[in-house]
Amino acid sequence: MWLADLTLDWEGTTHNAGGRYAITHCCCDYPPLSPAATKAARDRWKGFREKFREDWGKKFGQWPEEAGESWPGHHIRDLKHGGDPVDPNNIMPAPTGVHDIFSFEYPRCYDGLPPWNTVGPDLPYLDNGR
Repeated sequence: MWLADLTLDWEGTTHNAGGRYAITHCCCDYPPLSPAATKAARDRWKGFREKFREDWGKKFGQWPEEAGESWPGHHIRDLKHGGDPVDPNNIMPAPTGVHDIFSFEYPRCYDGLPPWNTVGPDLPYLDNGR
C-alpha cells in the first residue's frame, strides 16, 4: 500500500519514497482504540480541521475542493487505530471518492482480508516496470 509512502527517506530509480516495508507489506497491526477514544480523536480533528486547512494552504496553495466542498483530510494512520488527529504529517487531502475507497480498504487491511493478507511488491509500481 503505497498510499502512506510520503516520508521521502528512500530514493528509487524514478522517484523518492519512504517507509517501504511497513507500507508495502501492510503492517496493519495497531490495536483499535475504544469507541470513546476514537470519538475523542475525531472530535479533536473536527476542531482542528479548518486551522489545518488554512495552514496547509499557506504552504501548498488552497486546500482542494470539488463542487464547492472541501476534500476530506485523510489520516494516513487512521484515527480508530491511534493515528494522531492533528499531526500535519499524518493528514493529506483526498478527493471524496478516493477517501471513500481508503475508508473501505483500511478495515479490510486490519482484518487481514484480500488483497492485504499477501505480501505486495518490494518496490513502487514504477520501479517494478509496471
